[in-house]
Amino acid sequence: MVDIATTARRKIIKGIDLKYQPGFSQITWFCIVVLYAPIAVLVLFSFNENRSVTVWTQFSLDWYVKAWENEGIQHAALVSLEVAFVAMVISTILATMAALVTTRTPPYRGMNIAVAVINQPLMVPEVVTAVATLIFFAIIKQATGISGIGYLIAAHTAFCIPFAYMPIRARLEDMDLSLEQAAADLYAPPFKVFRRVTLPLLMPGILAGAMLAFIVSLDDVIITLFVAGPGETTLPLYILGQIRRGVTPEINAVSTVFLGISVILVTFIFLFGKDKK
Repeated sequence: MVDIATTARRKIIKGIDLKYQPGFSQITWFCIVVLYAPIAVLVLFSFNENRSVTVWTQFSLDWYVKAWENEGIQHAALVSLEVAFVAMVISTILATMAALVTTRTPPYRGMNIAVAVINQPLMVPEVVTAVATLIFFAIIKQATGISGIGYLIAAHTAFCIPFAYMPIRARLEDMDLSLEQAAADLYAPPFKVFRRVTLPLLMPGILAGAMLAFIVSLDDVIITLFVAGPGETTLPLYILGQIRRGVTPEINAVSTVFLGISVILVTFIFLFGKDKK
C-alpha cells in the first residue's frame, strides 16, 4: 500500500512539475545556448592571435596586453570605477535608510507611495529616465553654470538606489525583531540598538545591495550616454564607440575582463545575500 501511495504521489508531482512537461527540457537548453553561446564565443576569440574575430589561428594573450596598455581604455576604466564606487556608497546609504523607514516603523499613510517612488527607476523605461535626467541637469547647468562629473554620479546614484534597496529590505523583513526588542528592553538607546544589533545582522543585505548597485552603475550605458559630459567616457561607452568602427579582439579582451568582474561580484552577492541563520 505504501509503494502504491508513493507511486501515485510521484505521478501527481510529475504532472505539476514543469520540468516533466513535454518539450520543456529542449526549450530550456535552447534558451541557454542562445544566451550563453555568444558570450562563450566572445571569450574564446579574445585569446585569438589573429586580428579577425571570426578566424581562429592560435592562442595568445597579446590583445589583453594591448588593452592594458591602451590609454583610452585606462582612462575609461578609471572613470567607470570612480563613478560606480561613489554611486554605490551613496545609493547604499540612502537605500539602507529607506529600507529602515519602510520596514522598521509602524505602517503610515503614504508608505506604499514611498515604496513605489523608491522603485520608480525599475518601472520606468531607462531611456525615459535618461532623457528626463538630461533635461533636468541642463536646467541646473544653465541656472548655476556648474558642470562636472557630479551630474553623472548623481544620475547613477538615483538609478542604483532601488537595486540596493531590494536586498536590504528583503534582509530586514527576514530578520527577527526579538533581538532588537530585547536590547530596547535592556534600556539601550535606539541608535545603540541599531549600531550593535540591527546593523551587524543587516550587513549581508547591505553588502549584497552595494555590490548590485556597483554592477548596475559599472554596466550602465543608456543613462551614461545621455548624461556624460566631455572627458567622462566610461568603459561601456568606450566599447560602444569602438564597436562602431569594427569589433577587434582588443574589445573582446576588455569585454571578457568586464564579464569576469561582473561574475565575481554576482558570486559575492549570492554568497553574502543568502539568509544566514
